[in-house]
Amino acid sequence: MDRYAHRKSTCRIRLVEGDGTPFAGRKVTVELKKHEFKFGCNIFWLSAMLDPAVPTEHRAKLEKMWESWSALFNFGTLPFYQGQYERTEGVTREESTLRAARFLKENNVDMKGHPLCWHTVSAKWLLGRDNKDVLENQLSRICREVTAFKDYIHMWDVINEVVIMPVFDREDNAITRLCAEMGRVPLVKAVFDMARRMDPDATLLLNDFNTSDRYRELIADCLAADVPIDVIGIQSHQHQGFWGLEKLHEVLERFETFGLPLHFTENTFVSGDPIPPHITDLNDWRVDEWPTTPAGEDRQARDLLSMVDTLFAHPKVEAFTNWDFADGAWLGAPSGLVRKDGSHKPAYDALKQRITQDWHTKLTLTTDENGYCEVTGFRGEYEAVVDGLMGTFTLDKSGEDKTVLPCWLVL
Repeated sequence: MDRYAHRKSTCRIRLVEGDGTPFAGRKVTVELKKHEFKFGCNIFWLSAMLDPAVPTEHRAKLEKMWESWSALFNFGTLPFYQGQYERTEGVTREESTLRAARFLKENNVDMKGHPLCWHTVSAKWLLGRDNKDVLENQLSRICREVTAFKDYIHMWDVINEVVIMPVFDREDNAITRLCAEMGRVPLVKAVFDMARRMDPDATLLLNDFNTSDRYRELIADCLAADVPIDVIGIQSHQHQGFWGLEKLHEVLERFETFGLPLHFTENTFVSGDPIPPHITDLNDWRVDEWPTTPAGEDRQARDLLSMVDTLFAHPKVEAFTNWDFADGAWLGAPSGLVRKDGSHKPAYDALKQRITQDWHTKLTLTTDENGYCEVTGFRGEYEAVVDGLMGTFTLDKSGEDKTVLPCWLVL
């Protein structure tokens, strides 16, 4: 039994010349170029790479990171934390973020904005406003960001970590106060409705690190209130060690019952010493150095593959986003797939083996007298090469015939 059969489809493609003449009895090479499944990673450093004011040496380091990043991922998460994106009211990072979004689109990378509303990294200048003004600001911000990026970003984490939001007490912020007054579901509905109004075709996520029944109950209450949730986002920052497959299956069983797609949105595996178990909030762990180790790197690779293999085999999971790409980002953790110098860790190579080899499709076929051949493979975007010419098609769930017009020379 093929545990990944739900990731595959079969269709017939017909290769024809521009005048409709079929490529009859020809050998054709068909290869998957971009998975339908979203293999992703945050890419918060991209704006700096594209900024001409950044020193040449640092930009060259980031360009090297991009080469490694783009060889692995087809999906990137861009930052929209209001406290950073709009440190001063009305002064945003729209220009630099748009530059990054255009670059990703030009390189055929799908993307997600994260997040539109969150109590952490919120705008400090909202603290002096009353709750009515805070809500108006959040809705206005959603309108502004979704509209500005509509040509590039079609997926948003609309609101983040709502389970804890109204009782969050780590720092004073206007969003917690607003949520406490409105209630979780009314706030979620307000921000989701605005995002949907601004982009009816966008994919909208509710995202949380809480994977307990409290999150399941929140989702159920939101759906009962007609909140337009398209995808359930699940975080798994495993700085204290791998969840293990038993917990992972429990989480999948808890949330698959809604029938909605599941995205594992923020997934962390450290390649150094784990955070001690007595630490209840990961943000409390502060160390001068947190080095990666050879043993830790081997463990990281094993744990990453255990999780990704399980998620790719689950029919409701449609995306996996690693957090972070290079060591030393959030919490200074050795959580990257590459080291600080950009060199690849075993986890990078292991994930690349899965995506580009084990879960890859490349076929050599022969067309019939009418130019048809049958393709079975992992769903996604394909290239077909015949007689030195190349065309493209998408293998999707429909199984419908595709017409391919090879017209680009293969150099």
